[in-house]
Amino acid sequence: VESKNMRVNTNMSSIAALLVATSSRAVTAFSSRSVGPARALTARHMSTGPMPYDEDKMPIYALGMNIGMQISQQTDFKNLLEDAEMEILLAGFTDVVKGENTANPMEVLQKYGPAVNNLLRERMEGIMDKVKKDGEEYIEGFLDCNEEAKKTESGLVYYEMKAGDGASPVVEDEVEVHYHGTLTDGTVFDSSVDRGATIKFKLGQVIKGWQEGLAMMKEGGKATLVIPPQLAYGDAGSGGAVPPGATLKFEVELFKVNP
Repeated sequence: VESKNMRVNTNMSSIAALLVATSSRAVTAFSSRSVGPARALTARHMSTGPMPYDEDKMPIYALGMNIGMQISQQTDFKNLLEDAEMEILLAGFTDVVKGENTANPMEVLQKYGPAVNNLLRERMEGIMDKVKKDGEEYIEGFLDCNEEAKKTESGLVYYEMKAGDGASPVVEDEVEVHYHGTLTDGTVFDSSVDRGATIKFKLGQVIKGWQEGLAMMKEGGKATLVIPPQLAYGDAGSGGAVPPGATLKFEVELFKVNP
């Protein structure tokens, strides 16, 4: 949940960089910085099962997954493109990688780069508006269902699950916590609980919602924090894990405060 200055990346997107790494003028697109409550990211949970290829072919498949993960962490194409459009994107990628493209990639990017930016900008703004509205409705519903929850002036929602009896942290302190972070649809994007280990970090190094929420807790306490985007990752989101404009929900247990 590390707090960073989020901004639209005015350089080439990661996918454009993969296709035409020699050009810095071809196209600009959107990307987001990575997430991590203490510099650690848990990928969204996916089901495990048999590998899709024989053992000797899996390293090649793993290479493809690695490239896909890097691209997805920069731009959320899954939500930006329709299925048919995704096929076209993959066709362009494949043509360049295999050297089977009939058009010069540089010329294509120079010609259609502005259209790429306009397309991504319009769709990201539309998605972000919906995500923000969903977050506002989630907060209203959470407050309605939890009478003891309170909303602060900043917009943070704090709901005490278990009262603590120790010290309350300030931003200069190091804290040791367990946390379980989800989006408003229940998707787990990061969880020290799932990793099975508590985590320590300086409170001043994390997002504002955590700074405010943990300061309301005491050692030994547990609380739910519902954090609106202005106190989380804002309009930039964070990689492929946290969408732009997302409201986040954390269950946090505070074990230790170290001044």
